[in-house]
Formats: sequence, C-alpha cells, structure tokens
Amino acid sequence: MSQTKEGFKKRILAVDDDIIVLTRITNILRNDYELVTVNSGMRALRYLREEKPDLILLDIRMAQQDGIETLREIRNMEERKDIPVIMLTGVENKDIVVESAKLGVCDYLLKPFSSTELLKRIQRVLGQEETEEDYERERRIME
Repeated sequence: MSQTKEGFKKRILAVDDDIIVLTRITNILRNDYELVTVNSGMRALRYLREEKPDLILLDIRMAQQDGIETLREIRNMEERKDIPVIMLTGVENKDIVVESAKLGVCDYLLKPFSSTELLKRIQRVLGQEETEEDYERERRIME
C-alpha cells in the first residue's frame, strides 16, 4: 500500500530533536516507507537542498530553529514548497496551529501519538487511504 505504481516506497523526512521520538517514528514506518531522519530544522533544510521526499513530519519545538521557522524556509524553496507537511508537537497552542495552517500544513498531530493514528494520517496525506475494497481484498487473501 505504501508503494508507488513503480514499486518504490514513498520517502518520508522525519525532523525531531528528540531521539526517542525519531526512534518511535522509525519503528512505526520502516517497513512501509523509506525513512530519513534528522534532528534539527537546519539539517532538514540541508537535506532538502539535495533531495525531495514525498512527505515531511516536522516537530514544532526544536532548539536553534523551530518547526515553524523551518517550514517558512521550506515554503520559500521553489522546488520544495509543495511537499506535504504534518506538524508534530507535544503542546497544544492555538497560535501555532493557526500559523501552521497559514503555511499550508496538511495535518497537525499531538504527541504522544499512536502508531495507528500516525499511519492513518500519513496514508491520508499521501492519498493512500485504505478503501473498503482494499480491506476486503486483504481479508480474502488472509483467509
């Protein structure tokens, strides 16, 4: 389900300064997606100068350069401004939600998040939502 028509896995860039969160994201996504992890907004921008992932998971609260600042810079990169972004945060803050929305985020996920919820949101953003037909097909295969 996470593969494109050509058979390649979708690539996700996960940006968080918490190694525990990055490890958790890796454990959840490693079987279905090609995952690249970085621990700062600055490293994310460096990576994005060379590569274009299919989706970015971006933490809001990070040292040096926060997620909003990083997202502003991504949106100013001509070849990267259309990459879908899901913001991750441990803090509910209306101003940050509004600012994220203005910058065109696709979703906003509060930490701690469940594996199921993260996968569901990624699949929705990447247009990979499981239809009832997909579910039935998988169920018949498993029988």
